[in-house]
Amino acid sequence: MTYTLYGMAGSLYTARARSYMRMNAVPFTEVKAGSEEFIGDIVPQIGRWIIPVLKTPEGSIVQDGADIIDHLDAAGYSKHPIYPHDPNLLVIAHLFELFGSHGLLRPAMHYRWNFDKVNLPFLRETFRDVLPSKLPKEAEDAAFLHASGRMRKAAEVFGVKPETQKLIEECYTQFLLLLDRHLRLHPFILGGHATLADYGLIGAMYAHLGRDPFPLQLMQIRAPNVFRWVERMNMAETFLDQNMTHAGSQLVETEDLPESLLNLMRFIADDYLQEITAHVESANLWLQSHPETQSGSPTNNKSMKSGMGLAPFLWRGTEIKTVVIPYRFYLLQRLQDAFDEQSDQDQAALRDIFTRVQLDPIFDRRCVRRMERKNNQEVWGDIQQCPRTI
Repeated sequence: MTYTLYGMAGSLYTARARSYMRMNAVPFTEVKAGSEEFIGDIVPQIGRWIIPVLKTPEGSIVQDGADIIDHLDAAGYSKHPIYPHDPNLLVIAHLFELFGSHGLLRPAMHYRWNFDKVNLPFLRETFRDVLPSKLPKEAEDAAFLHASGRMRKAAEVFGVKPETQKLIEECYTQFLLLLDRHLRLHPFILGGHATLADYGLIGAMYAHLGRDPFPLQLMQIRAPNVFRWVERMNMAETFLDQNMTHAGSQLVETEDLPESLLNLMRFIADDYLQEITAHVESANLWLQSHPETQSGSPTNNKSMKSGMGLAPFLWRGTEIKTVVIPYRFYLLQRLQDAFDEQSDQDQAALRDIFTRVQLDPIFDRRCVRRMERKNNQEVWGDIQQCPRTI
């Protein structure tokens, strides 16, 4: 019963699926996305070139890091519950899933593509994972230049420009230090074992920021406890440190959330709330101007080619524009669905926690249409009955 994971060593979204599979001892073989097997067999089934993709022992195909983790969790592989039973921790876990998958794109792309003197030789080798096998050296070099050129353009539409680079570095350093303080006392984001919060963060924090040479050295020097967490998130062994608050597998108590966790949530409010707000507003305007959009219509999400344009917003006092990616609404909706499923009493408690960290507007930033995934792609769902828009 061996699974096959198609991906790339340097891929953010492959990293979170791989982390789950390693930590939970899922038997698998990883095959590079440039292989004939992936290009000739898997891509036609998916209908587009996208990673990661999981092939089950029965031959079924699951695409998308979140869906892969959910599929394996449902199959019983999780050593510990990745979805916390406590309503407060469950919604907080979804917050870190959203922020880790998309809120960390600016530092991830900046530290990968703006330090060529240190990173480029490593990246040339890493990107061989997505190039066709057995290419001649000249063809391989040309293919890398093409692929890396596309990613440099993607970095720009994620807000990475010469005028924002210094601010990106300042904000990422702040995040690193906050995360380091938290992980000095807690082995994982919510306590004693990995949850969806960790699997959301690990994509950027490993594939880009904990593996590329320049940011890896920065992490090791400035945030050694974060580096240790990155290591833990890629090994099957159980980690115990009696000096930590949660030496066992229990999670934090929501009646007494660690201040270090609340500080991370405050950072997310400062760094990401305005962006996701602007994206929801922009998507709602787009949907209103495209009334022909039907339920089941694909979003055609291809990163910077989402078809929904750039959304302007004020990020830490600087106006920037970033590309509106419909997939973000899928992750945001998972958070909001988890909130909606709670009792009135639990919703009030959640609002109290999120208000303390200036994040409670995130419950109300909603698209007028639901986002669904069918046949391994994102499609627009039904009009929300009571959308709580801005």
